[in-house]
Amino acid sequence: MKLSHLLALFAAFVLLVSPDLVFAAADEAAAVLEGAPKPSRLDYPLIGGVSARTVVWSAAQMHLFLAAFVLAVPLFAIATEFMSVVTGDDRYDSMAREFMKITMAAYSLTALVGGGLLLSLLVFYPHLMEYLIRVFRGQMLIYAMLFGLESITLYVYFYSWDALRRGNRKWYHMSIGLLLNTVGLTLMFIANAWVSFMMSPAGVDPTGAVTGTVWEATRNPLWNPLNLHRFLANIAYGGAIVGGYAAYMFLAEKDPEKKAHYDWMGYTSNFIAILGFLPLPFAGYWLMAEIYAYSQQMGITAMGGILAWLFIIQAVLIGTIMLAANYYLWSGLMRTDRGAQYAKYVKYIAVVIVGGFLVWLTPHTLILTANEIQNLGGTHHKILGPLGIMPAKNTAVNLMLVFTFMSFQLFYRSSRIPTVSWAKSGNMIVVALYVVGIANIVGAGIYGYITPTVYKVGASVPQVVSTLTIIIGSVIIDMFMLRGAKAEKVHWGRMTERSQYALFVLPVAFTWLMGLMGYIRSSLRTNWHVYTVMKDNSPENYIPTLGDAGNVITAITLGFMAIMVFVFWLSRLGQTKQKGTEDAA
Repeated sequence: MKLSHLLALFAAFVLLVSPDLVFAAADEAAAVLEGAPKPSRLDYPLIGGVSARTVVWSAAQMHLFLAAFVLAVPLFAIATEFMSVVTGDDRYDSMAREFMKITMAAYSLTALVGGGLLLSLLVFYPHLMEYLIRVFRGQMLIYAMLFGLESITLYVYFYSWDALRRGNRKWYHMSIGLLLNTVGLTLMFIANAWVSFMMSPAGVDPTGAVTGTVWEATRNPLWNPLNLHRFLANIAYGGAIVGGYAAYMFLAEKDPEKKAHYDWMGYTSNFIAILGFLPLPFAGYWLMAEIYAYSQQMGITAMGGILAWLFIIQAVLIGTIMLAANYYLWSGLMRTDRGAQYAKYVKYIAVVIVGGFLVWLTPHTLILTANEIQNLGGTHHKILGPLGIMPAKNTAVNLMLVFTFMSFQLFYRSSRIPTVSWAKSGNMIVVALYVVGIANIVGAGIYGYITPTVYKVGASVPQVVSTLTIIIGSVIIDMFMLRGAKAEKVHWGRMTERSQYALFVLPVAFTWLMGLMGYIRSSLRTNWHVYTVMKDNSPENYIPTLGDAGNVITAITLGFMAIMVFVFWLSRLGQTKQKGTEDAA
């Protein structure tokens, strides 16, 4: 073939494919430069008198409750299983398996509600879903694949328990559990990226056009704070739910040996809930600080606008959680013969917990009538008004955390008698840690009143450091001082029935609190689907009133509690055998 023929064929090929190349390039440029959708009110589907927002809100919150539970329980199941290997105590292994048994009953419900959430989003908010799919591209497919992998590993982990229970096989089993938890955490991180992107979009220009990578959209300003906050909240929430299950079984059982088992399970679950809850306020501070840094308007809406009074309700719920957890720990002192000598300190701890609770829920500005303002001399109470600002509230919450840890430490000490020669000196160091740390917390709180406003938030840093120093320092000293200690007999099952109702209070309060904070977080976007990028032009593009929000949150909470009671009943039904069945077998 001559050179002229080759050139002619090449020219023909270029003419043939160039239009396609041009259009492809134009399509790609259009995809990159296309902004966020701008649906009008008529573009939102209306199905009878159904409130689209309430349907999606209920499905999303219910899915979050269930997902938090099935994510958290495998985390401390594998930790408990590892404790069984380290200590050689089969009770830990049996308890870990029972943890997973509850998860198995709730997992299918999680998937079912998640499917309902996806369907409702596609039906009621198709333009938002189209935009999120465009921003995150193949990440949603990866999420679906990971969900399938989590399902497989969950079933293999649970049903292989007895087959891989002894010897080296146990390490294979824990490896499966480690894979399960890795996949579960990855799923949570991916879902958090979508939620946080809607609050602090990244990787897009002001019109919503995708200008960055999927990783840039994922790693938006609020992603990491939200990851930490939800991780700790899930640990605390999962512990509270399992604690409620243990209380349910404790009250239902008549066999003393089984009651002792569920008493021990309830104590362990309460410990896990407190362990996750203690650092949770600090993670919340970080998240709120990042929200302020990203958008002062969102921060003011949360803390100084229409949503500010909801933080008073938050204080009530958190105070309820702390009072219930402490009451359960105080009741636990009766399990040991030496508990009575520590019970005398309970009244002092109770004064601090209740006092801190009252300070925390004291508002700064009161909602008053004209006559009340005139009689009071202003909107601020002369004596109680100063308790409504952050220096007082930071001091109160840190003291509540310190004394909650002290309640746990009292029970732990009541079952062990130290044998080391330096036990007296160790106790003096622990006391000094508490005295100096509490003095520093109070001193930093007072300093917060006299320092300029710009430094008031900074004054909370030494308070947090003092709280963590007391807790971590006391744990380290107790680890060395109580090593080889003489163990006192713990009478598991020797608990009053009313103490178990404290374990019921925890999941109810946690569930209500999570629903409340979810409403606050979502409402910060006001009338935006994606903040400042994609406008919400639906008929319900406004923040619900506090009364309406309270009704919806309460209904969702009651619905979830009903599901949990059903799961608990189902788990107990699985253990029930008809009379004569064992003889027939």
